[in-house]
Amino acid sequence: EDWSTARAVVKSPDQLELTEAELKKEVTRTLTANNPHIPRDIVIFSFKERAYKLVDHMDQTAIHFTLNGYLVPKDSDEGRRQSIRLSTEAEKAPVEEEEAPVEASAEATEEAETKDEEPTGDAEAAEEGAEEGEGAEAAEAAEAAEAAEAEEPPPPKAPEKKLANQFNFIERGSTTHHNPLREKGCQTDPAPFETFSDNVNQWFIYDAYMEELERLEKAKEKEKAKPQAVKKEDKKTGRKLSYVEPQHGDSLSKVAKAAKIAERMVNLNTFDDIAQDFKYFEDASDEFRGQEGTLLPLWKFQYEKTKKLAVTAISWNPKYKDLFAVGYGSYDFMKQGHGMLLLYTLKNPSFPEYSFSSESGVMCLDFHGDHPYLLAVGFYDGNVAIYNLKKATSQPSYKSSAKSGKHSEPVWQVKWQKDDMDNNSNFFSVSSDGRIVSWTLVKNELVHMDVIKLSADGTTMQGPEGLQLQTLGSGTSFDFHKKIDYLFLVGTEEGKIYKCSKSYSSQFLDVFEAHHMAVDSISWNPFHLKVFISCSSDWTVKIWDHTIKTPMFVYDLGTAVGDVAWSPYSSTVFAAVTIDGQAHVFDLNINKLEPLCTQLVVTRKKNKTTHIQFNPVYPIIIVGDERGLITCLKLSPNLRKMPKEKKGQEVKKGPEVEIAKLEKLLSLVREPGSKE
Repeated sequence: EDWSTARAVVKSPDQLELTEAELKKEVTRTLTANNPHIPRDIVIFSFKERAYKLVDHMDQTAIHFTLNGYLVPKDSDEGRRQSIRLSTEAEKAPVEEEEAPVEASAEATEEAETKDEEPTGDAEAAEEGAEEGEGAEAAEAAEAAEAAEAEEPPPPKAPEKKLANQFNFIERGSTTHHNPLREKGCQTDPAPFETFSDNVNQWFIYDAYMEELERLEKAKEKEKAKPQAVKKEDKKTGRKLSYVEPQHGDSLSKVAKAAKIAERMVNLNTFDDIAQDFKYFEDASDEFRGQEGTLLPLWKFQYEKTKKLAVTAISWNPKYKDLFAVGYGSYDFMKQGHGMLLLYTLKNPSFPEYSFSSESGVMCLDFHGDHPYLLAVGFYDGNVAIYNLKKATSQPSYKSSAKSGKHSEPVWQVKWQKDDMDNNSNFFSVSSDGRIVSWTLVKNELVHMDVIKLSADGTTMQGPEGLQLQTLGSGTSFDFHKKIDYLFLVGTEEGKIYKCSKSYSSQFLDVFEAHHMAVDSISWNPFHLKVFISCSSDWTVKIWDHTIKTPMFVYDLGTAVGDVAWSPYSSTVFAAVTIDGQAHVFDLNINKLEPLCTQLVVTRKKNKTTHIQFNPVYPIIIVGDERGLITCLKLSPNLRKMPKEKKGQEVKKGPEVEIAKLEKLLSLVREPGSKE
């Protein structure tokens, strides 16, 4: 029963459970003849060259077992003596072997005789008679044997036996040779020291207290010399600001500047392959794609503190073409928290140049055209603020409040405008509360003025005592005309687009029934004065002529569109991003029906692309998503084609050519009977 029972497989509790495919997978291990424990960088002093020389080739042999042998050559004297001694021993051995059988036979006969003596009676008498007859016969046989032995010759010599192999061991043991540990030491020069001695008494203590008192008095005088405007701001905010006298500020600034240069150099070396692609790489496969193009991923910008925030706004600096600002917040009103404002440069993708934190999420931002260090920001709580990048402070230089007319809903977009008649900087903001407000910087404070209030047509609400209250529309985006200062467009949550003027605050110039859902973005064409583009969550992108109520082009992208942007180099090229993580690039001059490129930008699931912007100079775009990641992509040559040169004609460049090109397309759309 023990041997018939099935054998049980004993497994270790921590043994891995592998699949059949993993068990069948072959694992290759390459064995080399190199000794890993061999010492390296061995130097030997060369007396010929009077210098230390590095030993290039080291012996890779590792000795695992060594045994001293005792073999003696046969031709030597010792070998001859051993062979003679062994031969004599071999001659003696046969004689001893012959004597041994005779003695054995004698003993056998004696044993037989003792056994035969045991029976008694008649049998014993019969046996005695037989023994007498046999004794006579045995005597005759012995005599015959002695005569035969005398006649036989002597026996031949026995053959020489081979020596036994003394090294034929069945059990052997070996040990691996371990290289001995080596100790290495170095000696350094001792640190320099000085012997200092001084006397301390009441006079020295008194002088030290007097110097400290003078320093404090000078600090108070500097605080009094500060401008009065700062003190007013302190009274308004109720915060006590203390000014600390900087010590060795010049040296610290020099060190900071040197550290920034070193950081740039390290990043340029780290991302050198991406920088080479950005500057020189052109996708040669575009020649075989026909009209289609691709987007080449370059840098990715991400900050540790913004991984759980969405990219809500992107804006390029008008002066420094490699610098751009990114606003972080949340579009989910149930998950509102803090926000951040970061400024990145293409020269340092690993860390932002500027970083600002806010209590509320940042929803929009815009750089000043003439003063690129001024940045207007709109927040989710309805406030607007202005950050001055020249000032080394983490707080905004100007910020609205409940007293100064802040919005009651999130601010969705801000735009700088030309300075007013008194050369005061001003910008506009649009919010879900239906107000479009003009903010002006007057003597270190923000002064607001309501430009227009969006009213929802035909929607009234029953108020107390039967009063009819008119509800306001919710603005989501707006854009000012590039040439006509007073003209601007406003998109709303209801899907309508209002054409407004700064001069008329009570009525609209025109209303477009544009979309069925909220208008996410709206933008004038930078070349053509009549054309603008809009996108919405109803999956569509539409191109309009503001003198016509119906759209010129309608593109259905199959999912909600987050943002759309015109290119700065062509009047017919624009790009859009959808919430499924794809970027679409169109060129109306090449294909008026389908995009030239549709490419997945965001690979992670449950992630959406939110904003897109073209660089004003370089052929790149940046795309933001809901995980706080900014992706930079380069346009292939097919996506930035310029007009071809005809024989005998010079290619004209400039806004006039772009306007004529787009005007020709629009004329073809207006004429439905045209063959083109």
